Amino acid sequence: MPTKQIIGCMVAALLSIGTGVMAATVEVTPGVGSRMLLQIWSMRELKVRSVILQKYDYSCGSAAVATLLTYHYDHPLTEETAFRTMFDHGNQDKIQKEGFSFLDMKRFLEARGYPADGFQVSLDDLSKAGIPAIVLMVDNGYHHFVVVKGMRGNTVLIGDPAVGLRVVPREQFEASWPSRVVFVIHDFPTRGEFNTARDWSVRPTSPLGRPLSPDTLNNAVLFRPGGRDF
Repeated sequence: MPTKQIIGCMVAALLSIGTGVMAATVEVTPGVGSRMLLQIWSMRELKVRSVILQKYDYSCGSAAVATLLTYHYDHPLTEETAFRTMFDHGNQDKIQKEGFSFLDMKRFLEARGYPADGFQVSLDDLSKAGIPAIVLMVDNGYHHFVVVKGMRGNTVLIGDPAVGLRVVPREQFEASWPSRVVFVIHDFPTRGEFNTARDWSVRPTSPLGRPLSPDTLNNAVLFRPGGRDF
């Protein structure tokens, strides 16, 4: 099958999933008697497949708790369940003005058998412990709960209930985390998943060595005829 046709098939496969968040398996026939099954993921799907997004401006706390249990402790939980339970058992006026607190989360988790507390530690301590944590980030005066999912080198992987997975430079993360408080599940038989390849796949690293120079990339275009089109 000519290269252009293969490219065309791949483009069609990508377009077939549109802008939705669901993955799709697309069959491509490159030639007579052969076929390929392509698993296609949109970038949006990759960013949210292990993060539960918040539905309200002040519900990042309930979404963070749902993310922690669902994707790190294999305890599926919807944001609606976490939100409704914490709201019903909390200070509703305060929650509507300020959002949930670590105390709301602690009560919710411990009622389900998950001992949870806040600890003031360094990012290195959290990395050595190898467990996921909920932290309160502050950006331009805006307070927001996120889940720390992993660390590699000088980068921190977070599950942000507002946008999904984010890879943040360590310096930037620490500047937005003045309290140095991590909220974690502890003394539990199962250790929460941390630094998983699934989560880091939102930003894959190259296994192929050094990247090509900009000049080389500029000369490599999709539809320029080559010496042999196959």
